[in-house]
Amino acid sequence: MQKKLQNILRKRKKAVLVSGDISEEEHCKKIIDKAVEEFGRIDILVNNAAFQMSHESLQDIPSEEWDYTFRTNIYAMFWLCKAAEPHMKPGSTIVNTTSINAYKPKPILLPYATTKGAIQNFTVGLGQLLAEKGIRVNCVAPGPVWTPLIPSTMPQEEVKSFGKNTPIGRAAQPAELAPAYVLLASEGSSYMTGSTVQVTGGTPSI
Repeated sequence: MQKKLQNILRKRKKAVLVSGDISEEEHCKKIIDKAVEEFGRIDILVNNAAFQMSHESLQDIPSEEWDYTFRTNIYAMFWLCKAAEPHMKPGSTIVNTTSINAYKPKPILLPYATTKGAIQNFTVGLGQLLAEKGIRVNCVAPGPVWTPLIPSTMPQEEVKSFGKNTPIGRAAQPAELAPAYVLLASEGSSYMTGSTVQVTGGTPSI
């Protein structure tokens, strides 16, 4: 992360870090307010943060965790979009992150998978709602991707076989998702809204 920030600074680009908990509405508003203060407007909003935990039984899922998963994964997305919209002009774009779990929910990830289904519907609905303002809303649906979230939240046996059941036969690296986000953030997707770009290693979502 530090190296990436240094590269940004070398190119005379500006990055502003805002630490905090996006499961709190006030912090989501603070993020948007800070962005507007520093840059004057918002052209692109990417919602990519998420929380997940694994559970073998419905009875093992604490109500507090269910609530926190929803607040982090879908409430925060609503709060950030709502706060950003007044500062977005025609041609601006919102890119959300759903998951293959929206279509093929993994039982041990029930709270997470449920929020990803909600994100899919939120994206389609918001895309229609904001179309007349010239703001596009799309999402990326990743399949298995190697991130620190995987070994820290999934059983060891799941980690060992992670991604091997895809047609490509492996999990993705985060960099392999980047082109999908770049497309949806650029004018290359000017006739796309409410759409989903699937990066699933060949796993069908229909």
